[in-house]
Amino acid sequence: MKLARDTWLIFERQLQLLLRNPVWVFVGVFQPVMYLLLFAPLLKPALNAPTQAEAYKIFVPGLLVLLAIFGGLFQGFGLIAELRAGVIERSRVTPVSRLALLLGRSLRDVVSLIAQAIIITLLALLFDLRVFIGDLLLAYLMLALIALMTSAVSYGVALKVKSEDALAPLMNTVAQPVLLLSGILLPLTFAPGWLQGIANWNPFSWAVDGTRALFAGDLADDKVWQGLTITAVLAAAGVFWAARQFARSVR
Repeated sequence: MKLARDTWLIFERQLQLLLRNPVWVFVGVFQPVMYLLLFAPLLKPALNAPTQAEAYKIFVPGLLVLLAIFGGLFQGFGLIAELRAGVIERSRVTPVSRLALLLGRSLRDVVSLIAQAIIITLLALLFDLRVFIGDLLLAYLMLALIALMTSAVSYGVALKVKSEDALAPLMNTVAQPVLLLSGILLPLTFAPGWLQGIANWNPFSWAVDGTRALFAGDLADDKVWQGLTITAVLAAAGVFWAARQFARSVR
């Protein structure tokens, strides 16, 4: 009960800070919207899709996973600012659970991601994208797990490096191959065999495939449950590791 109460207190405070300056939600969604409006129309001829709506069923899920990955990986910059301002230092004298310090922040990031995903989905509906609400909610669960994992890892790394100059190139170095080997923009079925083999070791490619299956209405597809299982395990591992970093840093 104490963990739940402490997590809620941290989450509530972090959410209030976000709502005081909601422009960051729209800043985060700007690039995906540009991809949706300026890149997605090229996909119908490129993918030889029968309709534009079918092309969006391939592209939009990948775009949402992209949003979850990048939105989470760069949350550590805010924590470094808090470190510099002494916020984390002052947390040492409070009885708040160290795990709650992480979970409250990461859950705020999950809520922000879901809000952005809803905006993207609503815009895609204007382009004739159609998806069952149950499948969509399950896809949002997949996105939430990805955001929870990436934001937790980003916070943990931020506590390690304690510098924006070190965090930025490190996150970019991780994010670029993840992006290219996830089939986010285009399905990896178009890739040569050797590239598909490498991508099979990228857990995010499973999440992309699972999310696309959900948007296609194929709930029984094995990729859905494989993607959910992999992201759930990684989220738990990421939270566990980052929580240990908080416990070491805030004593």
